[in-house]
Amino acid sequence: VMGCSPMLTFLQGVLGPYYLYIKLIHLIAVTAWLWTTAVGYAFYLVPVFKAWRRNPDDFEIIALRDWVMERFDHGVIYEHLAFPVVLLTGPLLWITAGWSPAAGWFLLKLLIVISVFLPIEFCDYYLSHLGGKKQLLRASGDPDRYERGIQRHWWFLLITSAPVVFFGVLVMYLAVVKPF
Repeated sequence: VMGCSPMLTFLQGVLGPYYLYIKLIHLIAVTAWLWTTAVGYAFYLVPVFKAWRRNPDDFEIIALRDWVMERFDHGVIYEHLAFPVVLLTGPLLWITAGWSPAAGWFLLKLLIVISVFLPIEFCDYYLSHLGGKKQLLRASGDPDRYERGIQRHWWFLLITSAPVVFFGVLVMYLAVVKPF
């Protein structure tokens, strides 16, 4: 690429032969990140939470809700392993392909990743694995704290699921079609 630094030229030469492999790993990780929790969310969390909202005092439904939410925390490990792979392979693709922010599709994709996905994922990591992990909240022995953790995570999922799917598909479109 004209006007590149010697380091960028060196990296392009070293990584260039592996571009398609890097792209394959990136696409697998993006797909895993975007879709691994979709089935659990749509077919387990949503129906159980709807049942709980209809019957908020039913102890069996509450127990099922809690069980499903704790399993969901465990299941998103795949998503949360894939996201760092996406963040690592994305810049490698950028280097090997020689794209610049002058490519409108690339700039929009980068903006979405930084402004939408990174904040959502930081919150999601916290809610699923760190201070918001339901098994840890249950083990604390504070049922009110546990209930707040369940409800906080549910609201987070309600608010973020549609944007993640919309922008995830948009980013895939931008990366494949490169419309502008």
